[in-house]
Amino acid sequence: MENLVSALSVFRGKRVLVTGDTGFKGSWLSLWLAEAGAEVYGFALPPGRIDDHFNVLKLADRIQHHNGDIRHLDQLGACFERAKPEFVFHLAAQALVRRSYRDPKETFDTNVGGSVNVLECVRRTPSVRALIYITSDKCYRNREWVWGYRENDELGGHDPYSASKAAAELVFSAYGDSFFRARPDFGFASVRAGNVIGGGDWSEDRIVPDCLRALREGQPIVLRKPNATRPWQHVLEPLAGYLTLAAALKRDPQEFSGAWNFGPNPDAARSVHDLVRGVVGAWGSGQIKVQSSSSDPHEAGLLHLNCDKARHCLGWKPCWDFDRTVQETVAWYRDVASGSEVASVSVAQIQAYMESFHD
Repeated sequence: MENLVSALSVFRGKRVLVTGDTGFKGSWLSLWLAEAGAEVYGFALPPGRIDDHFNVLKLADRIQHHNGDIRHLDQLGACFERAKPEFVFHLAAQALVRRSYRDPKETFDTNVGGSVNVLECVRRTPSVRALIYITSDKCYRNREWVWGYRENDELGGHDPYSASKAAAELVFSAYGDSFFRARPDFGFASVRAGNVIGGGDWSEDRIVPDCLRALREGQPIVLRKPNATRPWQHVLEPLAGYLTLAAALKRDPQEFSGAWNFGPNPDAARSVHDLVRGVVGAWGSGQIKVQSSSSDPHEAGLLHLNCDKARHCLGWKPCWDFDRTVQETVAWYRDVASGSEVASVSVAQIQAYMESFHD
């Protein structure tokens, strides 16, 4: 807890730029930073749905958001010039595996080309002292190992999304070696998280949003790959890691620059079926239907991370176990559906997460 509390104090009064602030993880991160007293700037495409977390949270009233596309360097550069950030969190991405099959060019243009633009803007902006560059646990070449991937394992990807994240890591490494290491007062880190779940996510082809849509409509939850195993974690878990790491980069850029994994404890790597049963149990009703097809695109069956580096070198560790993660996620949707103010629910959940460190 002391690491996280002291990390959050670092952002008070500081200018922070979050790309992808209209997304699921980006909206939670922007809220947390605003609550910590940061001057938050956001850059992203407009939210795609009326009920996206960014909208229902009314986050545009709390931060300085700018609509834009990271694929356009001039738009992004103008935002950097206005914000003059000290901290940059890069989350903007095309984040869906199945969508990457439908539109691989968009995926590579966004996740690789867009990330190059972010790195180029950071390179040109002397005010930046710390960069957190978010990719994915899917950046690793997945060999369906039973043990977790470490930060120095081979990169790769079967599907366009995974390959785009591996390529984004290579680009990051090149910028680090070619430009960033020459800046003694600048820290830069790429971070890879597991499958995040939590309140406010309504993305297509994501298991929890699909579950909640079905439950609200009284329809059965349809599973394509019930036995696929993922490292499920609440959205606040990796965000706590990102915040802790950003503060560490500011304090000692030489020691903390590099790649970092932020995943759950090994026992949180559960099957899709396990997760959905947990959601149904927490909701109090619902039916599950398995409907796989040989025409479904390839998705990894087994994947989880080794987070020893973050534990031992940063002092970060997961706070909520699998059951608590599912309970908190469903509670958010239930509370909001019952009419509770979204900002109050989300802020209370952040506070509950931080208080859990005392348990």
